[in-house]
Amino acid sequence: MNLKEPFVITISREIGSGGHTVGQILAEKLDTYYFDKYLIESLEKKFNLTASGIEKLKGEKKNWLSDFLQFIAPMPSAKTLGVDPRYSQEFRTDVTPDDIYKAETEILKELASEGSCVIAGRSGFFVFKNHPNHLNILITASEENRVRRVMEKQGLEEESAKALIKDIDQTRENYIQRYTGTSRYDARNYDLVLKADGHTEEQLVNIILSYIG
Repeated sequence: MNLKEPFVITISREIGSGGHTVGQILAEKLDTYYFDKYLIESLEKKFNLTASGIEKLKGEKKNWLSDFLQFIAPMPSAKTLGVDPRYSQEFRTDVTPDDIYKAETEILKELASEGSCVIAGRSGFFVFKNHPNHLNILITASEENRVRRVMEKQGLEEESAKALIKDIDQTRENYIQRYTGTSRYDARNYDLVLKADGHTEEQLVNIILSYIG
């Protein structure tokens, strides 16, 4: 991957692995945008976007993306846009999961067309598999460490944390299998797979930067 040209880095991660924070730190070090699920959901909600809605906006030459980036101003440090959940307070009920996937795909492509970025989760590894300058990363961790982290971050008891992890893992896997025909756990989908155990998020970022460099 060439950092001198527009690039896309996707960070797929297991809940409790610290992958979200890794993406934020990486974006800061690369001085580029970091987009997470809340941004995508917020775009859909604010602009009432479906795949066809995006095409309509394009046809009308409205720069809805720039409008949205101004909406969440002021610009965070190092252009990190992991948007607070309050900007996405409810899921839309007027579109199907297929509509949402198509809209998300279009939004991701539009975001990447604006310049370099780091994208957390979604199906980025699949959406950008043919991008000329991309890097797909998967962050994993042992069940023990994932449970401990979720307990600490969300104030849950052990059994509740395990149940949450199991539910989210299955939901994400179902989503990926349905729309990409592959598994999010298939290492062949990624350029780099990192196990978080024994590493801080900062150390994981340094490993990624060493890999790129």
